[in-house]
Amino acid sequence: MPKKSAKKSSVKRVQKDLYEAELQRLQIELVEMQQWVTSTGARVLVIFEGRDAAGKGGAIKRVMQYLNPRHARVVALSQPSDREQGQWYYQRYIERLPTAGEIVLMDRSWYNRAGVERVMGYSTDEEYRRFLRQTPIFERLLIDDGLILIKYWFSVSDEVQQERFASRLKDPMRRWKLSPTDLESIHRWEDYSRAKDAMFAATDIEEAPWWTIESDDKRASRLNTISHLLSSVPYDRLSPDAISIPDRPAGTDYQRPPRELFRYVPDIASRLATK
Repeated sequence: MPKKSAKKSSVKRVQKDLYEAELQRLQIELVEMQQWVTSTGARVLVIFEGRDAAGKGGAIKRVMQYLNPRHARVVALSQPSDREQGQWYYQRYIERLPTAGEIVLMDRSWYNRAGVERVMGYSTDEEYRRFLRQTPIFERLLIDDGLILIKYWFSVSDEVQQERFASRLKDPMRRWKLSPTDLESIHRWEDYSRAKDAMFAATDIEEAPWWTIESDDKRASRLNTISHLLSSVPYDRLSPDAISIPDRPAGTDYQRPPRELFRYVPDIASRLATK
């Protein structure tokens, strides 16, 4: 169980101005990478796993920020329905795999079975052992079919995790992130550590290795994630199509209807500006 401390951690963070400049550069490259994915019909699946409050969501947000949502999406599944519980375990994930020209980011994945389900007792021992046997086979099949699969594990210290939980508790916009399972993870820190070690031992295969991201410094972890993701996709920079913005044609005899005929959203912003 982690030690509780009132002190703030002494994590050294990347300077904000340096972070923002490098993030912008990397996000431009992400857009270029997506153009290659779309053009070539490649399929890219990126799995984000790790402890609660380890920074997965923030990293996913920065990866997605400027990508074309028609060719990139986030998959974050809720608890399986009764129907899904009767399926082959991987089935509901298979339905959400990327198609040609698409990038999919999984905010947690089939590895729930080796993590929270194992620790919290939501799956049986036999289901767990079957998962460890089948997952390397399953992932090799995906890769053999041409899928680009990248797996990230976000690692956070107990001290920083405790701080982030406390911060969420005080923040009305992020309090929803604190679930009973999240809070239970404080008591089960070592159980999750053992589960992660066993998961790595069984599923850290040459074709689809685990990549660990130290995430006590969120800024650094985001930069490191995007940089590694770019290096893991064998894309080429494509020359953009030439685009010419035409001159706006001269007006004709069109007459706009009176404004009074339309409903407008109340302009509360103008009241703020006058205060």
